[in-house]
Amino acid sequence: MKLFVTGGAGYIGGVVVHQLLAAGHNVTVLDDLSTGHADTVPAGVQLIEASVHDIAEHLPHDTDGVLHFAAKIAAGESVVSPELYWQTNVQGSLALLEAVRNADVPRLVFSSTAAVYGNTDEPMTELSATNPSNPYGASKLAIDMMITGEARAHGLGAVSLRYFNAAGASGPLGERHDPETHLIPIALQAAAGDREKLQLYGDDYDTPDGSCIRDYIHVEDLATAHVLALTATVPGAHKIYNLGTGTGYSNKQVVDVVRTVTGKPLPVEIGPRRDGDAVIVVAAADKAKAELGWRPVKASLEDIISDAWAFYRSFYGA
Repeated sequence: MKLFVTGGAGYIGGVVVHQLLAAGHNVTVLDDLSTGHADTVPAGVQLIEASVHDIAEHLPHDTDGVLHFAAKIAAGESVVSPELYWQTNVQGSLALLEAVRNADVPRLVFSSTAAVYGNTDEPMTELSATNPSNPYGASKLAIDMMITGEARAHGLGAVSLRYFNAAGASGPLGERHDPETHLIPIALQAAAGDREKLQLYGDDYDTPDGSCIRDYIHVEDLATAHVLALTATVPGAHKIYNLGTGTGYSNKQVVDVVRTVTGKPLPVEIGPRRDGDAVIVVAAADKAKAELGWRPVKASLEDIISDAWAFYRSFYGA
């Protein structure tokens, strides 16, 4: 297929681009490089440095599918500056949907999130109640609803993949956010001595050890799901799939595994709770397994953190 990838110079988008090429697809990347990195894009792949708001100027009419990653993704930032998430995520996606319609692109795969769901002690299915605890999740839910409308009204075939916590690395491709906001790479920074300490936000939650619980999914497994989703689209339908392992790990368990994998002390400070943080977020991904034939291969937290640590040592010289 001839594919167009927004945000393809980012962490997840970059790994997906590599897997798309390995599957034999022709790929073009659009990324404004505000958080992405040009060196993530493989040699020979066209990189258009532009905003998703301007996608109409760049999307070819013979495109077979669009994969949409371009977005702001920091839940904490979204609580402080929600307008950035309406402008970038919602308005940018509206521009994308209009461009997709005008270019007669038949399929769309969207990078959604588990942050659209509310708090629950049970693994979340695609039918779980949507009640985002922060504007980031709300922006992604709004886009999911926009896609549903576009599919019904104009015949678009679409898939939304609701990730749980993406982590790990794929060889030379890993997390390089600046500033970093994700727990595992921040913990690795602290273990490597590149950060004074790791701050955990709260240890008084109603969980076994008092810290928040998350379902971590390896970035390579996420990428595989995108390749599979391209062939699962149906004209006029919007399918939604959760992507996670079904196993939750607390923040304190992550700290323990980082210490084990790195063999280094990891100084930790317990801070106050952070606005917008859900307590427990764990996936039920049975639908993706049944309909996409998808399975997480690197499902253990040890595998995920080991790959992230290998990338960190290689890239930063730790």
